[in-house]
Amino acid sequence: MLLRAAILFLSFVVAFPSAVTAQRERGEVRVEVHDPQGSTVAGEGELVSELNEVRREFKVGPDGKSVVQGLPFGRYHVRFRAQGFAEWSGMLEIRSEVPQTFGITLGVAPVSTQIQVPDSATLVDPSRTGVTYAVGKNAIEEQIPAQPGRTLTDLVNDQPGWIYEANGVLHPRGSEYDVQFVFDGLPLTQNRSPAFAPSLDPDDVESMRVLTASYPAEYGRKLGGVVEVTTNKNPPDGLHGEFGVEGGSFSTTSASGRVAYTSGKDRFSFGGQGFHTDRYLDPPVLQNFTNRANSDGFAASYERDFSDNDRLRVSISHNTVRFLVPNELVQQNALQRQDIADVETSGQIYWQHIVSPDVVMSTAASVRDSRAALSSNSSATPIIVSQDRGYREGYARTDLAGHRGHHDWKTGMDAVFNPVHETLSYSITDPSQFDPATLAQFTFPRHEVWDLEQSLYVQDAMHYGNWNISAGLRLDHYDFNVAEWAASPRLGISRFIPGWNLLLHTSYDRVFQTPALENLLLASSPDLRVTNRNVLRLPVRPAHANYYEFGLTKGIAGKLRIEANIFRRDFRDYPDDDVLLDTGVGFPISFRKARIFGEELSVQVPHWWRFSGFVSYSNQAGYGEGPATGGLFLGDDASSALTDASRFAVTQDQRNTVRARVRMQTTKRTWIALSGEYGSGLPVELDAKTVDLLAQYGPEILGKVNFARGRVAPNFSPGAAAGWEVYRKEQRSVGLQIQGENLTDRVNVLNFASLFSGTAVASPRSVSARLRLSF
Repeated sequence: MLLRAAILFLSFVVAFPSAVTAQRERGEVRVEVHDPQGSTVAGEGELVSELNEVRREFKVGPDGKSVVQGLPFGRYHVRFRAQGFAEWSGMLEIRSEVPQTFGITLGVAPVSTQIQVPDSATLVDPSRTGVTYAVGKNAIEEQIPAQPGRTLTDLVNDQPGWIYEANGVLHPRGSEYDVQFVFDGLPLTQNRSPAFAPSLDPDDVESMRVLTASYPAEYGRKLGGVVEVTTNKNPPDGLHGEFGVEGGSFSTTSASGRVAYTSGKDRFSFGGQGFHTDRYLDPPVLQNFTNRANSDGFAASYERDFSDNDRLRVSISHNTVRFLVPNELVQQNALQRQDIADVETSGQIYWQHIVSPDVVMSTAASVRDSRAALSSNSSATPIIVSQDRGYREGYARTDLAGHRGHHDWKTGMDAVFNPVHETLSYSITDPSQFDPATLAQFTFPRHEVWDLEQSLYVQDAMHYGNWNISAGLRLDHYDFNVAEWAASPRLGISRFIPGWNLLLHTSYDRVFQTPALENLLLASSPDLRVTNRNVLRLPVRPAHANYYEFGLTKGIAGKLRIEANIFRRDFRDYPDDDVLLDTGVGFPISFRKARIFGEELSVQVPHWWRFSGFVSYSNQAGYGEGPATGGLFLGDDASSALTDASRFAVTQDQRNTVRARVRMQTTKRTWIALSGEYGSGLPVELDAKTVDLLAQYGPEILGKVNFARGRVAPNFSPGAAAGWEVYRKEQRSVGLQIQGENLTDRVNVLNFASLFSGTAVASPRSVSARLRLSF
């Protein structure tokens, strides 16, 4: 409440000093360079956006032209150099997906005909209607995760309002699993945490944008948070590549490589990666039993500009991860082993056609095949389980975007055609751990059901002087176990005050969120009625929510940016998840309503002398309220699910979260960084006796739980990193990095015996190193 009042006070004091593609919000710039007589000029240039953390170099050939793709919306400082001419400097603003022609006229050296503009002019985007956090190429390249497969999710977790739960599951502003990654325009709405899917390869990622409010109407289905991922779209001519090897604690080793070849209008790329580790998930005990993992994969793409108006891109990828499920103490003593294999293959085709100078059309289609298999050995306790589930998702969409006067508009449609299959069987080996009425053995035979989803949307971004309005409407149809239609209006308003370099913004998002797909067939099947005499099975319906946000962005001294936000989310049919018996198989459930609210404050320094960094604070609270409105409930849970209307803290209800990082460029080729993270602890909802918990997890873990307060003890993890560019000549370079996490070796418990999330221990002290070669 104190921070909320401070944000409101700061907003009004500063604002009223006397009395406040497929590209998915990516644009394209077509640079044309001439001398004063109109002749074309070759040279080199750079586009810089401090807000988007983008620093993009480009080359202009003898024809005086260059195309720069995949630029996030916002302001850019443009610099251009050519032999015999004065350096050119100016500003560029990108607001539309329609390719923008940007002309540069050079003056003869040493006379400069342009006003020199600093990079700090891009610190605040005056046209936005909501906060968007950016992660640039440097941050991605300098991140070495303590546990492999988490490079991108670790960076997302650094943003205000995001919290890690067990096993790398991201939770934005209290939402459960409702994270959508948009990878080069392809929406990935299924759970992307390490336990559910192979990780996304970070090597070819050029930048990310992280949204938690003011969503464009083109986004739907999963809207707890949206992470837009853009790969490198502007490789230089010729053959270029990058190779890296990593090693570190927990016997972790990994290798990756990528090569790209550009010739005229054709661009090819191919990359591969793999890793081995002895600590993949977050184990429930300190000993880190049975936690090995191996992964491999590849990706390839081809892009061609058939003309100035037509572009084709085709990409394919295949990734596999095989790992063991970490044991508790009792399970380890019984020699339990549980294996999981996740395999994913996808292909995408994208076509862009420029209809006119102000209108662009794009069409995309993809197929993604995903399969997850779980198996237990005969020593598993208290239950032996095997499962095979997966889907083959077909996705298609078409968009039309345009610019006219004060308006940047877009309209389109998309559809999902997804046959989902699930198979499961279990056999109880320790009946004392279950309700006596629970069936000792059960088989859920293969079921296959089609998931059909369609949507239409229209949106417009309007700019009138220093006022901005974003408005949109989305229509969704969902048909899986239930069928529903929904209309979702979106509205954002902002006011930029140039004299204060201040942007005030407020937004409203109506949200229609489809249930998690994982094990939804199992939870919805009447076959499970035989597992217990007392069974409640309710269809899991999509969640409806209203999101509200008010905030400000303030640039100070051209070096420092402050982001402050107040938000609230009101849910109906609030989504959560539960576990089937003790199988480890999670499935979606829902409750009547929930409210999540909080404040966020971030101070960012993109570049100040040799320093850069950030510090952020989030204060979040949330509660759900019964009764249950969807999911599967057995035994005692079934008896109370329809009558229990009590309130409970949502599992992501961490009241105070602080993160910080400071980086110093010590010399031209070396840098060091210090970081730290503090969390006040997630809630604990015990569903077992203390004596049982002691046998399962041990005294060290129980000592990190405040039973009287009902919270896990606060966690704290300091880190340090350093880098050295050993060699550089033109495009060839060799770099070395080292990174340490949790340097104090503190025992940080993420979750404890939670009804929904289990127990998980964060990584102890770890050290990792990387060698990277580029050419």
